[in-house]
Amino acid sequence: MATNALYPIFRLLYNCLSGSRRAPTPQIEWPIGLFVPAAPGKRFTRRMKKSLLLLLLLPLLAAVGFAQESRQDVSASGSALIPPYIAGNGAQLHATVGFGGLFSYRYLLTPSSGLELNYQYAQQVQHFTNPTNNNTVHDRFQEVSGAYVHSFIFRNWNPFVEAGVGGFLFRPIDDSKTNLTGLSGNTNVGAMYGAGFAYEISPSFDIRAEYRGLVFKTPTFGVTNFSTGRYYNVSDPVIGIAYHF
Repeated sequence: MATNALYPIFRLLYNCLSGSRRAPTPQIEWPIGLFVPAAPGKRFTRRMKKSLLLLLLLPLLAAVGFAQESRQDVSASGSALIPPYIAGNGAQLHATVGFGGLFSYRYLLTPSSGLELNYQYAQQVQHFTNPTNNNTVHDRFQEVSGAYVHSFIFRNWNPFVEAGVGGFLFRPIDDSKTNLTGLSGNTNVGAMYGAGFAYEISPSFDIRAEYRGLVFKTPTFGVTNFSTGRYYNVSDPVIGIAYHF
């Protein structure tokens, strides 16, 4: 482990701060005069050496401590896509709530900031109406996104905020809930943001809940009359569990 490898350094720090001249184990040849009792006129120089050594070792000790903490986690959550009513270009779009799952991987750059990758899957029924058409489309929704996450650590509670970009895929399903043929899929680029909290239930697990917002253009499935020409904000609350490693 990193701590065992740095044992001579820790021992050196202890000897310098305590004034001990006992050689560390295993024996290491130190620069001549480092532990020889200093003459009264050289005490100031010796104290300066100790202070300099301490300043050099503190960042290393902090880095070792952080390296031993969990810096990665994976999470699985249940999700609910809640789209708003949207209208434009003479077309109106209503969609059902889509229940699905969100899977995330998070890597901590520091104890309070990190990067996150997300994949989400759900199914919805899109209902398009305009002066000449009244159609429904059953579709598979998928999200592939990346975000920057900033956390605020408070005991077992870790509130966090995040923001990023993603690709949002709509693929029609040819079944009884789709009353139109010849449809094609859509891939829309948009943004995502969120705020939530993680509650630590053990050193390896926490419960995570979040409100997420997804912003992208409404799907058309290749039908011109389905186009609202509008972007909308889809609410996406999630709750699940994360494993740290």
